[in-house]
Amino acid sequence: MFRPFGGWHALHSCDGSLMGARACIFGCLGPHLTSDESAYFRDANPWGFIIFARNIETPDQVRALTSDLREAVGRDAPILIDQEGGRVARFRAPHWREWEPALDFAQNHGANAQKAMYLRGRMIADDLHSVGVDVNCTPMLDVATQDSHDIILNRCYGYDPETVAANGRALAEGQADGGVLSIIKHIPGHGRANLDSHHDLPRLDTPLAELQATDFVPFKRLNNLPMAMTAHITYSAIDPDACATLSSKAISAIRNDIGFDGLLMTDDLSMKALDGTFEQRTQKALKAGCDIILHCNGERAEMDPIIANTPELTGHAATRASAALSHRITPKPFDREQAEATLKSLLKDAANV
Repeated sequence: MFRPFGGWHALHSCDGSLMGARACIFGCLGPHLTSDESAYFRDANPWGFIIFARNIETPDQVRALTSDLREAVGRDAPILIDQEGGRVARFRAPHWREWEPALDFAQNHGANAQKAMYLRGRMIADDLHSVGVDVNCTPMLDVATQDSHDIILNRCYGYDPETVAANGRALAEGQADGGVLSIIKHIPGHGRANLDSHHDLPRLDTPLAELQATDFVPFKRLNNLPMAMTAHITYSAIDPDACATLSSKAISAIRNDIGFDGLLMTDDLSMKALDGTFEQRTQKALKAGCDIILHCNGERAEMDPIIANTPELTGHAATRASAALSHRITPKPFDREQAEATLKSLLKDAANV
């Protein structure tokens, strides 16, 4: 039985995906859950939560927040974070370890990259699990190119699909051994985009055969991982009229060409790459085939229409959600000091080659 957070889990339902959970993941506004937010989440009953830098002060504070979020919905709900290391890191010094950007880290370790990426994942999981966070929005399986936007480039794991897949697998295995689930992103591939989808909608005119031979490959290699996050990108060879998050044709490519049958969530619906109202975004994403709506900023005015248009998890989506959480385990034994020493040794060996 999964008991990562002291006695809480033993006292409540062990199924984090059922009990009428709604097919969405929400954020909250600050470092402490207000009584108003708690009541709101109790009524909305999102499947899970996501936390950001605005929610983080100290380990004890985060531990209390994750406990309060779970208490609000009365179950061991998954709690997500984007803790890639480098540019995208919500946990920072002085309380947590700082990491190089993933691309620099992998390249600096050379032939030892996969061993180093495993340790990176294992140590990040150690940080997350100790404060009640059990899902990380990594590995990022986007293949870097010379045209990649700065928002993506140094977050990638390499410039060729097989390298990205191998490094991504290693990091995911490290996280899994630390009791933290992985979300592969941004499926079916964000590496070619030369725009930042937080602000604009990238459009790629790459032929489908080329996408299948490159961008899709890391996701296909890791298609047995339990969760994935879509890309807010339009792939004209797949669907010239809608970005992947809102396109049934793109979701079909994810399910069939890539072979991913796990839980599929949107990237954040509040990103400016998407147009239309939140009602429309939610309806289109679910109709396209996404299982879960992700909304991150904690703003009630945006969450209200999402709640109104998001059903309880049922059918295949509920099955995938339960299957994903079934992979949560108690962390395996881990010596943090030894891991740090091993990383230094791997880096030294790579420098001497």
